[in-house]
Order: sequence, then structure tokens, then C-alpha cells
Amino acid sequence: MPKLVKVYIQQVAIGFALSAVFTGILLYWNVANLRHLLLGSSEGWLGLFLIFFFNGLVFAGVQFAIRIMRMGYEDDDDDDPRGGSRVRHTEPLAVRIGAK
Repeated sequence: MPKLVKVYIQQVAIGFALSAVFTGILLYWNVANLRHLLLGSSEGWLGLFLIFFFNGLVFAGVQFAIRIMRMGYEDDDDDDPRGGSRVRHTEPLAVRIGAK
């Protein structure tokens, strides 16, 4: 399996684990009386699943984006200068402006 796919699966698992913790905190603190709405209804399991699933999608996407953006920094152990090979002029160059 390619490294990028392994990284993606790992970050999705972390994102959904964070979603489970976040959903648990929402229910524990009873934010906006959410615990009563979800547990007091016969269809509350669907709402609970949707909160978990959509938060999992968001957290997984953020986890993967952070991991991908940090990949360049983890591999850079050298202190070599970056950028193109610019020619540095030590003397000013004469430039004609508004040719007649």
C-alpha cells in the first residue's frame, strides 16, 4: 500500500476518534439541551450518528491537511539555501526609460 494511503487512513481514524470524543463531550455537557433531544426521541440515534459522522469528516479532513502540510518540514533537516540561482549584480545597471 502506498505511503500516502496509509497516512490518509491513519488520519481518518484519528479524525473519527476525535469526533467520538467531541460528540461525547457535547452529550456530557448537554450543550443546547442536545442530550435530552437525542436520548429522548425514538429517532435520536440517527441524529447522534449524523453528528458523529459529519464531525468525523471535518476532523479527518483537518487532520489530513495538517499532516500533509507538515510533511515538508519533517524531511527538511538540511540548512541549504532554497530558491533559484539568482544572478546578483554588484553594480547598478543603466536602464533607459521612455525611449524616443
